[in-house]
Amino acid sequence: MTDETQKTETPLKGHERIQAYLKTLDGSPGVYRMLDEQARVLYVGKARNLKARVSSYARPSGHSGRIARMIRETASMMFLTTKTETEALLLEQNLIKQLKPRYNVLLRDDKSFPNILMTKDHPFPEIKKHRGKKSQKGSYYGPFASAGAVNRTLNQLQKVFLLRNCSDSVFESRSRPCLLYQIKRCSGPCVGHISEEDYAESVRDAEKFLSGKSTGVQERLAKQMAEASEAMEFERAAALRDRIRAMTQVQTAQGINPRGVTEADVIALHMEGGQACVQVFFIRANQNWGNRDYYPRVGNEVDETEVMEAFVGQFYGDKQPPKLVLLSHPVENEDLVAEALSQKAERKVEIAVPLRGEKAELVSGAARNARESLARKMSETATQGKLLKGLAEAFDLDAPPQRIEVYDNSHIQGTNAVGGMIVAGPEGFVKSQYRKFNIKGDDITPGDDFGMMKEVLTRRFKRLLKEDPDRKGDTWPDLLLIDGGAGQVSAVREIMTEMGVTDIAMVGVAKGIDRDAGKEEFYRTGQRPFALKHNDPVLYFVQRLRDEAHRFAIGTHRAKRAKAIGATPLDDVPGVGATRKRALLAHFGSAKAVGRANLADLKAVDGISDAMAETIYDYFHERG
Repeated sequence: MTDETQKTETPLKGHERIQAYLKTLDGSPGVYRMLDEQARVLYVGKARNLKARVSSYARPSGHSGRIARMIRETASMMFLTTKTETEALLLEQNLIKQLKPRYNVLLRDDKSFPNILMTKDHPFPEIKKHRGKKSQKGSYYGPFASAGAVNRTLNQLQKVFLLRNCSDSVFESRSRPCLLYQIKRCSGPCVGHISEEDYAESVRDAEKFLSGKSTGVQERLAKQMAEASEAMEFERAAALRDRIRAMTQVQTAQGINPRGVTEADVIALHMEGGQACVQVFFIRANQNWGNRDYYPRVGNEVDETEVMEAFVGQFYGDKQPPKLVLLSHPVENEDLVAEALSQKAERKVEIAVPLRGEKAELVSGAARNARESLARKMSETATQGKLLKGLAEAFDLDAPPQRIEVYDNSHIQGTNAVGGMIVAGPEGFVKSQYRKFNIKGDDITPGDDFGMMKEVLTRRFKRLLKEDPDRKGDTWPDLLLIDGGAGQVSAVREIMTEMGVTDIAMVGVAKGIDRDAGKEEFYRTGQRPFALKHNDPVLYFVQRLRDEAHRFAIGTHRAKRAKAIGATPLDDVPGVGATRKRALLAHFGSAKAVGRANLADLKAVDGISDAMAETIYDYFHERG
């Protein structure tokens, strides 16, 4: 009888595992994913030739430290072939944004940009800020770098062109002009103070200005001012002078207004100490419509061309590219990137790295901004690091926390109750991670802060346990800050224990003697309360965290309360939207009167069909 020993083969890993895939690949373009032993995506890449690209990872040596670490961790790979190289590039950037792999350059805080909208579905068009899908009929001008840039421009445009910014429903309901008319910010079309023809001329002037054709508008206003002055109409002349001055202020606030660049995005990169800042300037209609800075996730061993290509690909993933993109550094596959952007824009998009002339000056200015912004960011990060280290020492934590969550509730005598969660870490407040919780519990007594906190934390951590039970991601907090003393901390600890989450540090922050800021006391489970020195920077840091949580919760509560105040029972009637709601309220005077109305009266309302009248009647009288 012989003993047989069963040998288990060690699964291949690293360059040997990658080598094993080569025989299954050909020279097609496509996208590949590298995964670790837990099937977490380490890296997403594209290739003109998959076999050639993957074979470069199969070599046992000759890689940078970053790539060598990635190869060592690779336990499996996934491949997807595409028809074209451009399709591979687009797919790669979509997967990076979706999966956020550890070894890819990753664009963070990528938000949509606001535009200015001139509506076209009303005899007296409205001018307003617009963000999101361009579904409303009208002319869109943008993008602007921020809501502040739009608001400043709109504020000045109101002074110049006197266009309305009220909604159609407000416009229709006016019987006398509003305050904006009194302060010369609107021409009063709602009450007939300007004809439709004259208002249309103002709209055309505003559109010319937003299209970069402001010279003719200013010349016409100047001519009208001179004529008014000669006719001794000094009040009208002064009003025209103010409008010309407001137009000049818009142009001055925009700073650089290039003559030779009509439409372009200027993208400049600066890297230092393993960190990067990208500045994007928006040039539209020969005007600078603001800039925004980004801090993509990079490493020490990533070069500028890789960062620039990754940024451009991800930045335009959900944005319309302009005709010209000016870069401070070349991208690795300029032909592919240009083709991908052209496909998205459905017209030719040019990519250039200018070396001289006005375009080079624009890039140089953006690069200077990137360098200065990164210096400020690194200084702030260093300060934040010291504060987190001090926080760890003060609260006896194992290490400086990378994610702090702070909770607060807001309500008025239990009504419109909301919970707020803010997040802070090494880079300061992470506003994209803030969350609000509408308190839903029917069994919660009005004003029961313990009950509200229990609901908020239960919902928060149930979701975390469902989405990331193994805590592989970065959404699990290292520290919870709770507004309250020993009772709140004990209650929260009990809630967390019920859910099986017992290894997250938590600290209660209670106002001390006389509830004065600076006399806060801190509570931890099983320990005596303690205080920090009055001038301790860590104390100021905690106060800032608590105040931010309070600000966020209060703001959320006020928004909910305002919405509730404006709500009527008509909001819940199926098929009754804004237009029918206005018609019903105009006819009956109040929602209560609508509820008391008989069927015949409802059918008599303009815009309410017989079937809709029956639906409304049935809703209020439960007839069925």
